[in-house]
Amino acid sequence: MTAAHDPSSGSLFLVRHGQTEWARAGRHTGLTDVPLTPEGEAGAKALATLLDGRRFALALSSPLQRARRTADLAGLTGVQVDDRLVEWDYGGYEGLTTAEIRERLGRPWNVFDDGVPAGDTPGETLEALAARTRAVLDRVRPALAEGDVVLVGHGHCLRVLATVWLRQEPRMAAQLILHAGSLSELGWERETPAIVSWNRTPDTPER
Repeated sequence: MTAAHDPSSGSLFLVRHGQTEWARAGRHTGLTDVPLTPEGEAGAKALATLLDGRRFALALSSPLQRARRTADLAGLTGVQVDDRLVEWDYGGYEGLTTAEIRERLGRPWNVFDDGVPAGDTPGETLEALAARTRAVLDRVRPALAEGDVVLVGHGHCLRVLATVWLRQEPRMAAQLILHAGSLSELGWERETPAIVSWNRTPDTPER
């Protein structure tokens, strides 16, 4: 059963971490703990202009350094680590680009439809990723009654979390582009969960 929406509740803000070398190269970066590039650090600092001194009832971050560093550079305070905000565990495809995976398989492939095999880590199904993002949302809902909440994390994880918020199938995440160093806002249109703004970066206008 879906809980009734409190019209006075806050918004849920999603921050994707700044650029990394792996992200720039298109490599699947799941649990590998890579740092931000200098450009990624600059982009994270610039996010402060979009957050505009906003106060949050709760701020959560992935434990990986690229997310925690982004939160710090963006000026967020009181940030708590939530392990469930880590990126998708890509298993045997960790560090590979989509082109490399397709060449290895000899056929078209995308992570949302075809999933990943085990490797140095077990890998994770789309459904498992959706389940842990649902657990994150269960955690933040009481805080939303007190005000806005911000989550700092990773591209695929946050895209799937958005589909759970919207009460859509997780595969819809394939249609939600989310750039490094971006800010998105989830909220409500009356009783319906909605996207208020999506994939904003400091150099793009509000839309």
